[in-house]
Amino acid sequence: MTDDLFTDRLRLSRAVPADLDAVFGIQNDPRVWTHYPSLRHTDTEATIQMMQRWERSWERAGLGSWVVRLRDTDEVIGNGGCTLLDGDVWNVGYRIAADHHGRGYATELARAALAQARIVAPDRPIIAYLVEHNRGSAHVAQKIGLELVHRAPDAGNPDPSVIRLVYADRPLAPAQLAAALR
Repeated sequence: MTDDLFTDRLRLSRAVPADLDAVFGIQNDPRVWTHYPSLRHTDTEATIQMMQRWERSWERAGLGSWVVRLRDTDEVIGNGGCTLLDGDVWNVGYRIAADHHGRGYATELARAALAQARIVAPDRPIIAYLVEHNRGSAHVAQKIGLELVHRAPDAGNPDPSVIRLVYADRPLAPAQLAAALR
């Protein structure tokens, strides 16, 4: 049985070690991190740790983030999905290579992730957290039906003026909201 999930244009695959270089290439691209440059991966160790978090989510909860490929070419164009956070919430995330922005891939990925999360654990809230000036990411969260539940300064951000937004598919308990604010 394969862990791949297919959408109209994408193949979503559980990450394997051979995906490291392609995923790092996206995570390292400053064009992908214009809204939060301090999170850009500058070495593969950060990407390895991220991929390990995805795998822990798959093992613990039966769902995690995928490597995103174009169905017609198999080119890796991003990563994302629903990853389990402390506080027992799914975090829907989407990171698409800069050369592929503006084509609806993040929304297509996020819709597939929501559908899977609702199959795997329908009682677990689904959130998306982002910085306010990342309007594209907020637009995706809204398009998939999440609603703004929190707006406050982004604690720990190197830029103290940055505001953190949390979108969710339902009201959150304090511990669930706290998971999005770490």
